[in-house]
Amino acid sequence: MANRFHLGFQLSICVFLHLFIHGYSFYLPGVAPQDFFKGDKLRVKVNKLASTKTQLPYSYYSIPYCRPDKIVDSAENLGEVLRGDRIENSPYEFQMLVPQMCNVVCRLVLDEKTAKEFKEKIDDEYRVNMILDNLPLVVPMTRMEKDAPVIYQHGYFVGRKVQYAGTKEEKYFINNHLSFTVKFHRDTQTDSARIVGFEVSAFSVNHQYDGKWTDKTRLTTCDAHAKRMVSASDPAQEVENKKEIIFTYDVNFQESDIKWASRWDTYLLMADDQVHWFSIVNSLMIVLFLSGMVAMIMLRTLYRDISKYNQLETQEEAQEETGWKLVHGDVFRPPVNADLLCVYVGTGVQFFGMILIAMIFAVLGFLSPSNRGGLMTALLLLWVLMGIFGGYASARLYKAFKGTEWKSIALKTAFMFPGIAFAVFFVLNALIWGEKSSGAVPFGTMFALVCLWFGISVPLVFVGSYIGFKKPAIEDPVKTNKIPRQIPEQPWYMSSAFSILIGGILPFGAVFIELFFILTSIWLQQFYYIFGFLFIVFVILIVTCAEITIVLCYFQLCSEDYLWWWRSYLTSGSSALYLFLYTIFYFFTKLNITKPVSGILYFGYMLIASYAFFVLTGAIGFYACFWFTRLIYSSVKID
Repeated sequence: MANRFHLGFQLSICVFLHLFIHGYSFYLPGVAPQDFFKGDKLRVKVNKLASTKTQLPYSYYSIPYCRPDKIVDSAENLGEVLRGDRIENSPYEFQMLVPQMCNVVCRLVLDEKTAKEFKEKIDDEYRVNMILDNLPLVVPMTRMEKDAPVIYQHGYFVGRKVQYAGTKEEKYFINNHLSFTVKFHRDTQTDSARIVGFEVSAFSVNHQYDGKWTDKTRLTTCDAHAKRMVSASDPAQEVENKKEIIFTYDVNFQESDIKWASRWDTYLLMADDQVHWFSIVNSLMIVLFLSGMVAMIMLRTLYRDISKYNQLETQEEAQEETGWKLVHGDVFRPPVNADLLCVYVGTGVQFFGMILIAMIFAVLGFLSPSNRGGLMTALLLLWVLMGIFGGYASARLYKAFKGTEWKSIALKTAFMFPGIAFAVFFVLNALIWGEKSSGAVPFGTMFALVCLWFGISVPLVFVGSYIGFKKPAIEDPVKTNKIPRQIPEQPWYMSSAFSILIGGILPFGAVFIELFFILTSIWLQQFYYIFGFLFIVFVILIVTCAEITIVLCYFQLCSEDYLWWWRSYLTSGSSALYLFLYTIFYFFTKLNITKPVSGILYFGYMLIASYAFFVLTGAIGFYACFWFTRLIYSSVKID
């Protein structure tokens, strides 16, 4: 039996090490690299058309681009569907290590409808996304600064709009010639190659040819036989009714020193990591300041009580110390709306578990952008599974408040936050449906989300609540008086509203720089993969929320105000208000959203995110204050 256990333990260690090593070797453990030999077929897939102006994705074939004989959808995971990804096959086919020049994809004659569709997408600055061997298509952009690294833009623009000087006339030009560069890393032993980069330069070319158009017609503007290549100086292809557009492409293969395991590094390179370090140092200063205050409070209260006030005190200090001791008979009196507090605390615990585990997986490399939709899928599944901890926390606190209806608390915990979020999401999804965007979640996926909620999350919340309620009740360190003590009139700076609003500033200050990069990755479609920085910022957020709540809770108790339960939750939770205000500032200063529907989508999703941040930070502040009050009152002998 012992040998079996030993063998099982060794096997577990081996499996963990295998996953851990692969977590660093590749961005997605379990995905093997694909080897290609000369002449092997390379199939390019097309993804959604995306715009930072509208935030409404559309499928590639929603506008009349060249189509293959049969359009085949790729299987998408839950996260990809929620992001609006629609991955399909395309007429672009390459052969490994075989350069191609001026391949004609198709010829299209525009009518009023198709010309209008192209113009709308050009107006809204839509970009075309493609995929080759799981790598997204990027456009390399060189910066003006000397020695600045190349940055990559997701996809190429559908076209461009030009207004000529001195006139109001606007003309639309379509990017109909694509010059692809496939970067590969060669294996010298097997002579196989692995794809490590997929780049494009897009051109607008008014292609010309002699005679009538047939399948064998040779272009005069772009000809492989005559070595005539497309250049930026060629006349551009205008988008107008009855205009003829010929779509063409080139393919070049470029050998690279980048290995397959590191091929995402160039995409994920953050050129401004100094800003992140500045953010962390700035946040650490806040933490050190608060830690000093907490340490001072601990010394002034606990040390004096344990040593039974042997040291001489000034009258003011003695009065301050007696302030919090005077309310010992009321400090653990259950608050008003105790049920609701229990529900919010439980939901906060559920969020905390979800974010902590997701962050650990992300730091280990399991949730890389190479796994499209992986982060979204993981967050949803973790939220569902963490329901057991949410239910446990809410029921445990509910029992401490002498509650008996644990099923009612479990039901509220299972439905309050998800219900509000789902209602907002449903309204936003209806708006996206109205715009006929691929970002609209299909009925089948919506049904799957409801099944996850009702089939897994709700039962787990009930299981957690049952376990939490069966545990012995948390005993208060001091007895509660039958008659509540009158709270003296408080100065304006100790009022609930003022201290709650002040309390949220520092936790928000600890995260707002990182928040800028997160918003940029979501709304400006840039890669975000600095989870190491994010994890440090998350730890700083936890400490800041805990310490600011403890400091303000101590000042509150010293002024003989014992109504700390809700205030401790709202003090750190108010940082969500500043987060939402910052998203409004970001909307008007960084985004170029013009459509009302897109604006509603932005603020709808940011409202859900701010609500989630409120629940998370509120729970952290509450538990810090809960621990602090129990600690200081348990160390004092009450006569």
